[in-house]
Parts: sequence; C-alpha cells; structure tokens
Amino acid sequence: MPTVAHLSFETLNGTLKAAGEATRLRILALLGEAELTVSDLTAILRQSQPRISRHLRLLAEAGLVERFREGSWAFFRLAERGGAATLARELVSRLDPDDATLGRDRERLFAVRTQRAEAAQVYFGRHAAQWDRIRKLHVADEAVEEAISAALADVPMRALLDLGTGTGRMLELFGPRIEQGLGLDLSLDMLAVARARLDRAGLRHCSVRQGDIYDLALPRDSFDVVIVHQVLHFLDDGARAIHEAARVLRPGAACWWSISLPTIWNFCATSTPTGGSASRPIPWRNG
Repeated sequence: MPTVAHLSFETLNGTLKAAGEATRLRILALLGEAELTVSDLTAILRQSQPRISRHLRLLAEAGLVERFREGSWAFFRLAERGGAATLARELVSRLDPDDATLGRDRERLFAVRTQRAEAAQVYFGRHAAQWDRIRKLHVADEAVEEAISAALADVPMRALLDLGTGTGRMLELFGPRIEQGLGLDLSLDMLAVARARLDRAGLRHCSVRQGDIYDLALPRDSFDVVIVHQVLHFLDDGARAIHEAARVLRPGAACWWSISLPTIWNFCATSTPTGGSASRPIPWRNG
C-alpha cells in the first residue's frame, strides 16, 4: 500500500468532505478506471451536466482529480501528485468491486468506451490506405519494436513519456513494464485512436493527452524514459524537441528517438547526472 503523505488537519478534513458524498465517490471510482469528460459522466451517472460539473469542481479543488483540455473537450482523471492524490487512489482501492451501484456504473462505462472505440475505428478505417502507404516506406514494425525493446531492456522504467504517441503503440508495448505511461500528440483524432487502444489493452496506468512537443507542460526530471518514435522528421526544429525531452528526463534516464530517411536511424541516449548525455546510433536500411 502506498504511503500517504502527511496532510494538515484542515486539508485532510476538506479532502474527506469532498470525497464523502455518494456521487463524488462514484466519480472517483469511475476516474480510477478511465479518463472521462463531463458528457461521459453525465451519460454514466444519469445526472445533469451542471450537477456533474459542480461535483468535479469540488473534487478538483480538493486535489483529488485533475482536469486537462483536449481541443474543445475537457478530460478528468484521478490526480497523480500530492497527498490528496494518493488518498484518492487508496479510497478507490478500498471500494468493493462487487457493489451493485458500482457494477451498474461500470456497465455504462463500458458502453461509453465502446462508443469511443467505434468512433476511433471509423477514423482509422477512413485513413487505412494512407497508413499502409506510409508503413511501406519504413522498416517492419516488428523489427523496430524488437530493437527498441532490446535497447531499453536494462533501463529502469517506472514512468515513460511517448512524444507523438500516434496510435499509442509504444505505450501498449511497454505498458506491462511501467508504473505510469503518458502519450502526447497534437492530433485529436489520433488521441482517440490511442485512448481506445489503451482501453482495449486494459492499461489503466497509461493515458494520453494533447500536448506541444516543443513546450511540455510537465515538471523537470519526471520520467525514466522518453520515446520520440518516427516523429522528428516531421518537425521544423527537431533539436528543440530533443532538448525539451531531455528536460523532463531524470538523471541516468534514457531517451529513444528515430527518424525516417533512406536509412532509418534510431538513437538511444542516456542522460548523465551532470545534465549531459551519451548516445549511440542504431541504423537499419530499407529493403
């Protein structure tokens, strides 16, 4: 069981008051399963949007949940940092999974996830031909994934950041090895595909969100591994993106990046305690 950081009497009292209401406790349980919007929660809990929004505001003010924007949508999930965040996860873990009310909520959550997956599949199917043409220009996915896995085999990997996550495949690949995974992408459509993929794989400790690869809204020294796979050749300033990736890496952590040229070059760099880095290229040739 995780150690709960000490909270002041006033803070703990306010946190417990926020969680100690039936609908808000159900919301915490649902957010322990998936990232959800107000519309999702309205459909699942059968309550009005203003009412759900008020509950979410109180939970956010107490530090139990966090909100992040994705285009015109706002997603909510359990908070990740701080004593209240740890308490939220502990409360959710204590709930009886066989409880009838929670069981009904999970059934409706499944319906919401199914709708998401269907929408993502429509988008992916619409662009399948384009994806096939692009993939023919690259080394086979299996070879690339084997090389990435081999390069990172001995790297301690609690927290992983996947920049330009696309379909979320890197999170799916390394999900069983990590405690926390985050994928960032600018495309809302691709985020929907990635989110459906993670839902299907049952990787509740992995999430995706919209983000700028040049300006990561993430604290310094917060990830053990950063992956920038098949992204740099689409950027105007790849060096700036790598510099920003290095900022969020912990000392001794690893950054993997690959670029598509006539030769596909993949690099695995390890940050040093002094802030420098050492990298080694791993090339493949097409055909």
